[in-house]
Amino acid sequence: MIDFARVQKELVECGKDAEGSGIKVTPKSDNLVLLLGTIPGPIGTPYEGGVFKIDITLPDGYPFEPPKMQFSTKGVLVSSDFGSKNGLKGKGHPNISSQSGAICLDILKDQWSPALTLKTALLSVQALLSAPQPDDPQDAVVAQQYLKDYQTFVNTARYWTESFAKPTSLGIEDKVQKLVEMGFPEAQVRNILEAVGGDENLALERLL
Repeated sequence: MIDFARVQKELVECGKDAEGSGIKVTPKSDNLVLLLGTIPGPIGTPYEGGVFKIDITLPDGYPFEPPKMQFSTKGVLVSSDFGSKNGLKGKGHPNISSQSGAICLDILKDQWSPALTLKTALLSVQALLSAPQPDDPQDAVVAQQYLKDYQTFVNTARYWTESFAKPTSLGIEDKVQKLVEMGFPEAQVRNILEAVGGDENLALERLL
């Protein structure tokens, strides 16, 4: 049986530091089995400025069994209909499935310990964004891109972050619209914006 008293305590403790760390865990159901985690993109990475949501499911044996976590933020770490419809092939992270959002992380598998908490697990996921592990990939295609064409990996990850994970700032769709209104073909605009990581000025230079 899930130790719900511990889960409740974890939620309270995580909430105390939510403003400082940016890491939050909130219930999605009354029985505390389904939770929603939120982590900020690490500074100095292509995910910087993004806010990433993670679905958390607690197994019956929690805290003696690890929580199940997967990214739910659209487009950034999970492939989206938007991307496929517009010819955008990039995906976001070697250790996160571009299909399901599943996370390849040892503490969510055999290295889990009851001494760990939901917050420490989310901190580890955040650290994974800072330091991908391409030698133990969840998505082999992204891992190869990370190893062989790092700048394209960075630009792609930054593009998806700009598109779907930033709560404020001019979104990709607004940038696309502005450039299309200047007379450039939409498909070309989207491809170039992805190639330059969503930088509107660089995209315009390449289009001219």
